[in-house]
Amino acid sequence: MAMKLVTISRTLAAEAEALHFAAPVAYVYNPLRYARQAHEMYLQRFGAGTKEVLLLGMNPGPFGMAQTGVPFGDATLVREWLGIDAPVARPAHEHPKRPVEGFACRRHEVSGARLWGWARERWGQPEAFFARFFVANYCPLAFMTASGANLTPDKLPSAERQTLFRCCDTALRHMVEHFAPRFAIGIGAFAQQRLQEALAGYDLTIDVIPHPSPANPQANTGWSALADARLAAIGIG
Repeated sequence: MAMKLVTISRTLAAEAEALHFAAPVAYVYNPLRYARQAHEMYLQRFGAGTKEVLLLGMNPGPFGMAQTGVPFGDATLVREWLGIDAPVARPAHEHPKRPVEGFACRRHEVSGARLWGWARERWGQPEAFFARFFVANYCPLAFMTASGANLTPDKLPSAERQTLFRCCDTALRHMVEHFAPRFAIGIGAFAQQRLQEALAGYDLTIDVIPHPSPANPQANTGWSALADARLAAIGIG
């Protein structure tokens, strides 16, 4: 049942929130807390049953999951395609240049627009996509420097990274045990590496597709076609 995912999410939220991060981290957003309603709507609506493919991203983007609580959660596509819209609170410690506006956010999450736009083009209805796939993020936290610049988890100091990764690895294993997927696919190299380390010994295929971020030059030349080709090469039609 999807309620197991809710339990996994709430445990991860509490464990991650209890961690401490030193400079250059100045702000930490935990959308599993302040956007819990929308996040758990996503889990309950689309997380039931087994899945053939788990697609794993890195962590919340500032204009995606950090706003809506949904992985790669561009507000427009989450509302209009996934059918999720809910009140979103604010982080206790919020950067003035990175306000959480929830579903009122007018900035597009390019990665999310590409990923969910691809799913909509290929499968039409969310139910058809989620019958086979589920999209999650490895780390629930978004990190910012004092200037408001995004800081990805791989850039954290080693000791902080290891502590964070321990609780994220545990949540990932529980998620995989819930879904029993045949394939666990990293959206980008970081997620692939975490899958390989966290799921060593699990009976499933681990691979990678290009990240849809505009920071990835490949993604800017037609990410949907790249994702299709890579998934086909892996054996996912």
